[in-house]
Amino acid sequence: MTGGEKHGEVRPSPSPPSPPPIFSLHCLFFLLVLSNTIVAINAQSNSGTKVSFTPADNFLIDCGGPKSTQLADGRTFRSDPQSTSFLYTTEDIKLSAGTTSSSIAPFYLTARVFSDKSTYSFSISEPGRHWIRLHFYPFSNPKYNLSTAVFSVNTDDILLLREFSVPNSITPVVKEYLITFKNERVSLAFIPKKGSFAFINAIELVSAPDGFIADTASNVQPAGEFSGLSSYALEVSYRLNVGGPTIKPEEDTMGREWKPDTGFLEFEVAAQNVSAALRTIKYPEDGSVTPLTAPALVYSTAEKMAESNTVDQNFNITWQMTASHAYSYLIRLHFCDIVSKSLNELYFNVYLNGLMGVASLDLSSLTSNLATAYYKDFVINATTIINDTISIQVGPATGSESGSPNAILNGLEVMKMSNSAGSLDGPYAVDGSYHGGYATKSTVTKVASAIGLALGVMALILLGMMFCRWRRRPVGWEKKNSFSSWLLPLHVSQSSFLSSCSKGSYRHRFGSNKSKSGYSSFFASGALGVGRIFTFAELQHATHNFDEKAVVGVGGFGKVYLGELEDGTKLAVKRGNPSSEQGINEFQTEIQMLSKLRHRHLVSLIGCCDENSEMILVYEYMSNGPLRDHLYGSTGLPPLSWKQRLEVCIGAARGLHYLHTGAAQGIIHRDVKTTNILLDENLIAKVADFGLSKAAPSLEQTHVSTAVKGSFGYLDPEYFRRQQLTEKSDVYSFGVVLFEVLCARPAINPALPREQVNLAEWAMQWHRKGQLEKIIDPHLVGTISPASLKKYVEATEKCLAEYGVDRPSMGDVLWNLEYALQLQEASMGQPNDDPSDNSARHILPETTLVPIQEHRGLTTIDEDSAPEVNAMPLIEGR
Repeated sequence: MTGGEKHGEVRPSPSPPSPPPIFSLHCLFFLLVLSNTIVAINAQSNSGTKVSFTPADNFLIDCGGPKSTQLADGRTFRSDPQSTSFLYTTEDIKLSAGTTSSSIAPFYLTARVFSDKSTYSFSISEPGRHWIRLHFYPFSNPKYNLSTAVFSVNTDDILLLREFSVPNSITPVVKEYLITFKNERVSLAFIPKKGSFAFINAIELVSAPDGFIADTASNVQPAGEFSGLSSYALEVSYRLNVGGPTIKPEEDTMGREWKPDTGFLEFEVAAQNVSAALRTIKYPEDGSVTPLTAPALVYSTAEKMAESNTVDQNFNITWQMTASHAYSYLIRLHFCDIVSKSLNELYFNVYLNGLMGVASLDLSSLTSNLATAYYKDFVINATTIINDTISIQVGPATGSESGSPNAILNGLEVMKMSNSAGSLDGPYAVDGSYHGGYATKSTVTKVASAIGLALGVMALILLGMMFCRWRRRPVGWEKKNSFSSWLLPLHVSQSSFLSSCSKGSYRHRFGSNKSKSGYSSFFASGALGVGRIFTFAELQHATHNFDEKAVVGVGGFGKVYLGELEDGTKLAVKRGNPSSEQGINEFQTEIQMLSKLRHRHLVSLIGCCDENSEMILVYEYMSNGPLRDHLYGSTGLPPLSWKQRLEVCIGAARGLHYLHTGAAQGIIHRDVKTTNILLDENLIAKVADFGLSKAAPSLEQTHVSTAVKGSFGYLDPEYFRRQQLTEKSDVYSFGVVLFEVLCARPAINPALPREQVNLAEWAMQWHRKGQLEKIIDPHLVGTISPASLKKYVEATEKCLAEYGVDRPSMGDVLWNLEYALQLQEASMGQPNDDPSDNSARHILPETTLVPIQEHRGLTTIDEDSAPEVNAMPLIEGR
């Protein structure tokens, strides 16, 4: 028996004498510390001597195992029977895989199964943060199919897993947590779903070092200090050894596994692996970072900025990870300057989800030595997580004169923080109570509520003034401010605009995220030209009191309802969720943009509601929804013909061209995609969603420097690398849209083989082979004029040029699309262009698609065969 392991016992729960009992197992492990032995976990110190960490509590259990299991790192997992003085059971709950494998730990070859709620009870000697690691491996067994088990796991007050299951996998699944325990008795309950069962292969409950997670961290938004971390339970989502290989648990002081960052690194060509000898890694003398924080193996490798032949190396290295927008996250970044030859050479910025985490991080001033370990903790509020993604970026500091621009990262840890329900897996608490959503505990939210209450009287006064003003409206006001021909269509996708219809929709009225200071006059005065101000009662009536059956779109932070006025006019009513804080900036941008833009192919806001602290915007209902719904066939809509697709693309190009050139100052959309191109009942295309839009650079500027935002698959790689936004970024995104229209598949599809995931790259590969026809939408095969396709693909290829300077303007793209449409019409003799109508196919027998040759010139065509066309595109505006 090794030290640090403790005895316990397993007892069945009491059963009534009659009727026959429903058997359940309550595994109660009452574990006592052995005074004559300890387990020492060794780590390497600066001097090369061994330092040790002796956890006060060290419970290692091989669940279902017949005997102790010793691992390569010297740790011993004790079996259940060895830890009990007696064992009552009503069924054979000890499983064996029947085979051995050297690739996994021995304790994965056995498991304990529970048919009813069962509880492990631990007696801990020192309250504080503890690691909990739950090991699951659904091996094959003749009696139980472990992959079908559905169950929940919780401690006394933290829900760890709810209705959890482990699909068949060749690798084990480890769920890892850091939880602060305040009592000397800790319970870990396994609760099968009705009709199912629970299982576990191994359990670790080990004390974490004092101060391992500080109580404070840097808050990203709002900027400042986040305090109270000790009150949150944490789940390890990612732990990456940046620039290095896998670090196995036996190689880490704390038994942690560090995975390589290769699967999370975006644009791998922007990063370069570097490494240093382990003996050169130092830890600060003040003890702020120790081998317990992270092993020297983490600090001895890194990713730095790749060397580039271009003069401008102003780009970022980026890591992307999936996360839930329902939680806040603790981010720990590890740094160690192993790239500089002397001090004060390395200055760089750190960005989290596009927001500045640290400006001009100077490791020299923080560590006073090269190759010295350093880390920094950040909290990313749930409201800053867009598209369920966490983005970490490092890049050169602006204006740095320290030499060649560079930036590094050595290690990355991402930990989910428990929500207000005390849960790490949904809105339900341990007692089963529902907490109305996934809202995380937020100090900011609490402060906002307090300030809002304090300023409530002021808000009521201002609302009263607004009501009086509304009552004094002149006769005919409503009719005068009714719908116009360019009203905003419904955007049903979960885009930034839809998500922005949240608490920020009336930021001007509330004043800030923390108050309700009343800015009713902002809308009532028509300062932004938002049109009609609806009463809340009107919109209640139009949507049947916001009936769930009237919901036609749901975003992360609001719903869209189909409403109908008494005169039969249909509305799209977008009602924001007042409890959400995300999308505030996007919402304001949307309002400001829509109040200034008027164009047949751009959306326009028609009204809002400014009552009862509601955040409601009203648009004209667009019956044909987003372009994407007409491409993939999954919605049951008939596929668009080639002519219809060209007309839609032309409409969208006109809208974007107007944005870039028609406004007083050009506007860059920054989120061009098929869900932001909407169609009315006549399939007229309009560009929607201006929540991410930016004013274009002035004549004296070449670009706008800004954090990267947009949608993956459509994002301009040059903008991604350099954070320099231009109109050509929209052109690149539109090029992806053009391929999406032609091939009828998403811009990004992770389910496909690696070479097919990115549509733009995949389509260009086939185009270079001269075989693009092999991936064209089957509905279009045989209906496209070769000349029209040739012109269309030339424009698309040029849009996707690697550098913005090589891309055409939207005016040039529009010209080529109109040319492609006229080539199609001329070659087909203007027949019915419905794909189901074969009358178009016999007119031009040679329309069977032929390989497309590579063309570099945007306007290259076969002049001998091309009909005469009007080369001047029509730019419509108001």
